[in-house]
Amino acid sequence: MATLSTVSDLEKQVATLSRELAAMRKAISKQGGAYYEDGRDAASDYYSQLAGRLADALPAIGGRGKAIERTAREHPATAAAVGLLVLGLVASLFLARR
Repeated sequence: MATLSTVSDLEKQVATLSRELAAMRKAISKQGGAYYEDGRDAASDYYSQLAGRLADALPAIGGRGKAIERTAREHPATAAAVGLLVLGLVASLFLARR
């Protein structure tokens, strides 16, 4: 049977371990918050860069889209053939993965 001093020593050790565990949790929480903020800042930077590049490219993309639309209206059979070709390529890619 455990003596009173042994039980008291165990209680002290448990209390010490509890304090250490609380301190470790607090430190990990701070580190997690810092990592979250760093990740959020990096994502925000990437988004800003991507938005800037897209804003610069949108006029050119719009112009190309209009040119493609004009060509498709002038040559509907060719546009349909190209569309079916692209659809076939996509279908073959999906079926090849199985």
